[in-house]
Amino acid sequence: MNRLSIFASVAALVMVMPVYAADVPTITPELQPLDIASGTWLYHGEDMATADQKAGKWTWLEECGWSANHAFMSCSFTMNWPGRVVKSQSVNTYNYSDKSYWHYEMFDSESSGADPFIARMTIAGNTWTHYGKADKKTYRVIYHYASPTQVTVRIELSSDHVHWTTMAQGEGVKQT
Repeated sequence: MNRLSIFASVAALVMVMPVYAADVPTITPELQPLDIASGTWLYHGEDMATADQKAGKWTWLEECGWSANHAFMSCSFTMNWPGRVVKSQSVNTYNYSDKSYWHYEMFDSESSGADPFIARMTIAGNTWTHYGKADKKTYRVIYHYASPTQVTVRIELSSDHVHWTTMAQGEGVKQT
């Protein structure tokens, strides 16, 4: 009788498991390109000397993961810029209505909390390009994933959307 109750318990578990597995969200094909960002990344880079800033070295710690519903790639940044530390939280997603990728980023300092960085994002192969405005300036942020564990980043500024000035550039390495 002991074997019978064990068999019945195992059979019940086997029948119930697919129900629980069906509740686990999956990553849709449109969101799949964002998965490369999952994990912890350490960036090293430099600000370029421009009329608006001095040259200097910086580091970023970026920690990314999927939201519980697998609709958003959420990243927490601690950015050690020359002379200041800025923390931010970003969310990347795909919008099914306008069929495009979007990047939303909020900062703990630098500008008003009412002025997050919102950027339409293109993904072409392993290159993500964010186009957005902050502080009344137009920025382009380009991430190029050379591999699942290595990425380069470049931050550019433009006043006419044609001529771009590199403000900062660096490289990230996946830690976990």
